[in-house]
Amino acid sequence: MIEARHLRVLRAVATTGSFSAAARELGCTQPAVSQQMKALEASVGTPLLIRTGREMRLTQAGEALVRHATGILAGLTAAEEEVAAIAGLRAGRVRLVSFPSGSSTLVPSALAALRAAHPGTRVSLVDAEPPRSVEMLREGDCDVALAFRYEGASAAEEWDDLIVRPLLADRLVGLVPEGHRLAKAGSVAIGELADEPWIAGCPRCRRQLVEVCEGAGFVPRIDFATDDYPAVIGLVGAGLGVAVLPELAIESVRPKGARTVTVEPAVQREIVALTLPDLAQVPAVAATLDHLARAAER
Repeated sequence: MIEARHLRVLRAVATTGSFSAAARELGCTQPAVSQQMKALEASVGTPLLIRTGREMRLTQAGEALVRHATGILAGLTAAEEEVAAIAGLRAGRVRLVSFPSGSSTLVPSALAALRAAHPGTRVSLVDAEPPRSVEMLREGDCDVALAFRYEGASAAEEWDDLIVRPLLADRLVGLVPEGHRLAKAGSVAIGELADEPWIAGCPRCRRQLVEVCEGAGFVPRIDFATDDYPAVIGLVGAGLGVAVLPELAIESVRPKGARTVTVEPAVQREIVALTLPDLAQVPAVAATLDHLARAAER
């Protein structure tokens, strides 16, 4: 195997014309230059220099290797500089995937702070709900996944192979029309909404809603279902039903015509940032996780 250090010595010898001059240029001893040249010739299996008295000249193989060495060493230098820039956060790329309410609340402030601190780091953003976002991370389609799971989730072990950065606990709150009989209530038992028409959110939230209602002794009558949180809020505001939504979802939309109420029993979803163990060591990924955590502390 040809080593870069041997190529540097060969190029110096070819440029200066002697071991002693090459040693001065490289800042080492003449025996060290001689030893590295012997190692290089052994690795390629053919002589590279012809020694005639005090002069040296390249063999045909030596000329070919010097010709290629220039490009190889230039490429290595460029690679070293690029890696150093990425390691020093002067450059780098992070592919982030997030669920919509996270994209509209946590992500903007986190990415703005990241850009201010490290303007050379580029971040792309794609929306996806878990578990699809977690699949994307494992499949190599993103570097960081902003995800959530509900308390007591049966698949709590599904993230055991990932680095999990806890961000916040996001409580579900009730949403009723402004003129609703419970609009001014401080706290509402979910059983009090048993006879109401319901507007349900994303599939995972919808499943959680059904489980909570069944725990309270009733099955919710879901008249509308949509993944679009503003649509859920709009339907409630128009008096078409009630809903429970995560606080983050309501924070990102002005609930016109609707009122929020505290729902008992309390249900929370855990908001986390996920990445792979190896990716967690990448400076740009680590910085993104840090800024997401700071955004969640607001």
